[in-house]
Amino acid sequence: MTQKQHQIIISLASNSNQEANLQAARSQLTQLLTEVHFTSAIWTEPVNCIRKEPYLNQLCRATTAFSMNLLNEVLKETEKRLGRTHNEDGIVAIDLDLLQYDEEQHHLRDWSRSYVKDLMNEL
Repeated sequence: MTQKQHQIIISLASNSNQEANLQAARSQLTQLLTEVHFTSAIWTEPVNCIRKEPYLNQLCRATTAFSMNLLNEVLKETEKRLGRTHNEDGIVAIDLDLLQYDEEQHHLRDWSRSYVKDLMNEL
């Protein structure tokens, strides 16, 4: 019996060692998920951030058998493994946010950001 596959969209972002951190995240996601497709990466200016370094952003469309809760745990664990801390200095080594799980949208504020709208066209 095959497990149900869920359609997901994940947002990737980094404001520190951006290209290397996104590459590391892509590598991790490719191992964790199936039918993985990444958009191009685009630079954006920080919004409401302490630091002024630009962010490199990218979207990932994939499928997974993970439940939504397990997937969120795996994403947070991946962030930690790749150097994410939640200190107050504003450095974001990697941010992996689940934007969509099947038909259910999350991080609703992100959907209105221009880079998300632009990158969705690549999915």
